[in-house]
Amino acid sequence: MDTHRTEPPPPRGTANARIGLLFGGVAVGMVGMAFAAVPLYQVFCQVTGYGGTPKIAAKAQETAPAPATAGPPAAGSNTQPGAAARTITVRFDANVDRALPWRFQPVDRAVTVPIGRPSLISYRAENTSGHAITGTATFNVTPAKVAPYFTKIQCFCFTQQTLEPGQAVDMPVLFSVDPAILEDEHARDVHTITLSYTFFDAT
Repeated sequence: MDTHRTEPPPPRGTANARIGLLFGGVAVGMVGMAFAAVPLYQVFCQVTGYGGTPKIAAKAQETAPAPATAGPPAAGSNTQPGAAARTITVRFDANVDRALPWRFQPVDRAVTVPIGRPSLISYRAENTSGHAITGTATFNVTPAKVAPYFTKIQCFCFTQQTLEPGQAVDMPVLFSVDPAILEDEHARDVHTITLSYTFFDAT
């Protein structure tokens, strides 16, 4: 006599519930990955200079600011030989999203700086509304092929900016152009770079 007992199959409703939970978990995971992909892509662009996104210096706080009109590097600097003899013009562009009631513009429209020398410029922002607003800025450089050599050491775009009603502030940007650009046959012919910012409402 066969004493082996076969367990009855689980109710169809239970099986369907398990399948539903499985697919629900997969869907939630895919949505989470989609949201995570945005900041990860931004970090990738900042590290590599991909898509015209300037690189960000890893140790911004250790670099001393210098005016954009500064002369040749002092002896002992880490600028490559011959780099200081070559200058490059950097133009500055400013844009504001329609939903943000701010005025935003560069203090200087363009500067000419020695390659390899940290240079300091400023943008000016003014809140023209009657209430405090927090803004956040996106940025890129053109032509895109120079992005891997354009490094922002300090920038207002690293954090959100809050302006009180009617408040106007000057916001500095400390940047440098890597002397390695002179060794890139596809980028060393560039004599003008445009750094562009767009402010959005982040309140």
